[in-house]
Amino acid sequence: MSKRDELILKYAADLKDKCGVKPDMDLLTKVTIGLGPSIYNADSSTVSGSDEKELATVKNNFLIKKLGLNASAELDGAIDSVIEKYGRSNRNKYRAVIYYLLVKHFKKESVY
Repeated sequence: MSKRDELILKYAADLKDKCGVKPDMDLLTKVTIGLGPSIYNADSSTVSGSDEKELATVKNNFLIKKLGLNASAELDGAIDSVIEKYGRSNRNKYRAVIYYLLVKHFKKESVY
C-alpha cells in the first residue's frame, strides 16, 4: 500500500469517527490527489482552526480559486461550521478532510 493510500484511509477514519460522515472514497481520493505533495508535509497537511491567516488561505486558494465560489460571508461561515464539525479541540485537522467537507457542503463534487 502506498503512502498516499495509507493517508486516504486515515482521512476516511477521521471523517467517520470525528465528523460522523460516511466518506465517498472516490471523492476523498480525488481531493487528496488534488492537494499534491502537501499531504506529506506535517505542517501543510493540517489546518489550524484558530489561525486567521490559515483560514484565509483555505478561503482564497481553495473555495474561491479551486471551487470557483464568490467571496462572501457565507464562505467564512462554511469554514467555521466544518471546523466545528471536525472538532475545535481536535489537534490534527487534516487539510484533505476539511477540503472534502467543504466540497460536500457547497455540493461542488463536479469540480473533481
